[in-house]
Amino acid sequence: MGFSELLEETGGFGRYQWIHVSIIIFPSFLLMSQNLQNNFASGVPTHHCRLPANHSTYNVSHVQMDEKQLLKAFIPLDSSGTRLDRCSRYEEPQWHLITTNSSANVSLQRTEECLDGWTFDRSEFLSTTISEWNLVCSLHPLKQMIQTIYMGGFLVGGIVFGTLSDRFGRRSVLLWLHLQLAVFGCASSLSPSYTVFCIFRFLCGMAVAGLVIAGITLNMEWVPNKARAIVGTINSCNIAFSQIVLAGFAYFLSDWRKLQVALAAPHFLFFANTWWCSESARWLILNGRSDVALKNLHRVARVNGKPEMVDKLTREVLDSHMKKEIETSRLSFTAYDLLKTRGMRRITICLFVVWFSTSFSYYGLSMDLQQFGMNIYLMQLIFGTVDIFTKFICLFALSLLGRRVCQSSCLILASIIIFANIFIPRDMKAIRTTLACLGKGFTGASFNTVYLYTGELYPTVIRQTGLGFVSTMARIGAMAAPAILILNEVLPALPGLVYGGSALVAGCLACFLPETLNMPLPETIDDVEQKWSGRKPTAQESTSLCEGGASECGGLVSAEDVPFKELQDVEEAGLNAF
Repeated sequence: MGFSELLEETGGFGRYQWIHVSIIIFPSFLLMSQNLQNNFASGVPTHHCRLPANHSTYNVSHVQMDEKQLLKAFIPLDSSGTRLDRCSRYEEPQWHLITTNSSANVSLQRTEECLDGWTFDRSEFLSTTISEWNLVCSLHPLKQMIQTIYMGGFLVGGIVFGTLSDRFGRRSVLLWLHLQLAVFGCASSLSPSYTVFCIFRFLCGMAVAGLVIAGITLNMEWVPNKARAIVGTINSCNIAFSQIVLAGFAYFLSDWRKLQVALAAPHFLFFANTWWCSESARWLILNGRSDVALKNLHRVARVNGKPEMVDKLTREVLDSHMKKEIETSRLSFTAYDLLKTRGMRRITICLFVVWFSTSFSYYGLSMDLQQFGMNIYLMQLIFGTVDIFTKFICLFALSLLGRRVCQSSCLILASIIIFANIFIPRDMKAIRTTLACLGKGFTGASFNTVYLYTGELYPTVIRQTGLGFVSTMARIGAMAAPAILILNEVLPALPGLVYGGSALVAGCLACFLPETLNMPLPETIDDVEQKWSGRKPTAQESTSLCEGGASECGGLVSAEDVPFKELQDVEEAGLNAF
């Protein structure tokens, strides 16, 4: 018997679990908004060079002009010939262009940079970081750098706070992270400069990554096995709904400083609510604090309407249930074990590419909504809605077609759609938007699949380490995706070629992964080698695996012997990797 049986005896998925899950999951309505808010906080308004400060002194009294006519004399048209150039103006005003029937050739007229700054249209955005710090023309790449820095914080936060939650407890870290996101998120609205804003966004990225890890872990460690898929599905849907929430906030606020506060301030409330939650009893037991764990379990029993368990559940009963988990918690496996043998090496290398490309393509499509030429708020709403549908469709397809087919198909189809969009003229907005939604839907489905697939490919003794190790590539992909958008300045088709090519390569590599549908989960590394590499590990490999901490080399380790084995159910829920 293990900890899961203790949870069942104290009420299973009772009143305590419902309250606990609600408190932990509710903040996810805003977490994905943090990842994608740069679309709005750093939206690029229509702009052109500000007219010279002395333009009103020019002798134009003989012509009655409105502002639009006046701009013709100062601002040239761009290469398309349909709109004003955003980054240059005439050195001298061209008054003859005001006459509508003028056919003068202006291609030889001398132009200059925007020496007096820019004028921004405020019909779509009242204020963004772009208009605040003039991040246009030569400084345009700094827009994408904001998102890259944020995702860098996400990467660092996942590593740092994942470790801290194992050392200091899930609840303690969760409390700190809600406070960190609330404080630095609100502080970012007061940023006096671009540099300060980037620093705050980095710290917010760290907090969001930590909240995801600590929140999911704390939830799963208080929820019985049979209810974990439900909890994971709820969390996954919340993440999709948060994209719709972002569209609403951005539309009604339309100011980047107000948006920062709206998305961060609620975490002060989440910080206060989290005090109600109990620290993970499993973590307390494995860290030698069984007395505190026993008090927490007594509290759970009382809230769940099982007061008789308070007397029945004693320290001796607790120790007897957790004996095997305490013993196996001493086993040690490292990331090196993921590459030591042939079968594990093949799985890990393929998953590296799949995780990277999935995140890379997903954020490549999500982080430049303005490229589609439609209302950016409507685009965000559509993208969020598509994510919800694809999550449910993916869950059915995984059971019918298998993991490998779904994983490979999602990536290859996404790459085909991304490639196709390159050749669609920009004035065909409806078609481009439809293809973009399908592409994002397939990459979102790939995220769901790879979470489940990774958990089924890696053996129980190293499953959590493997999932954490390969999913780091998703953070790197998310960091790289905004930077690739800078290539749009060189050739508009380049970003699509890079995103699509990456998804195509990953889809092909996914074909080399073994199928896991309806197959028993591997328990040891030996099991993986025998089942999927087509051979038994050599004597030297088996010896090294034993030295790595496997308690029963050559045999299977019982699922009950492995701490945190139940986290497999989190992966089966198809959680979004952000």
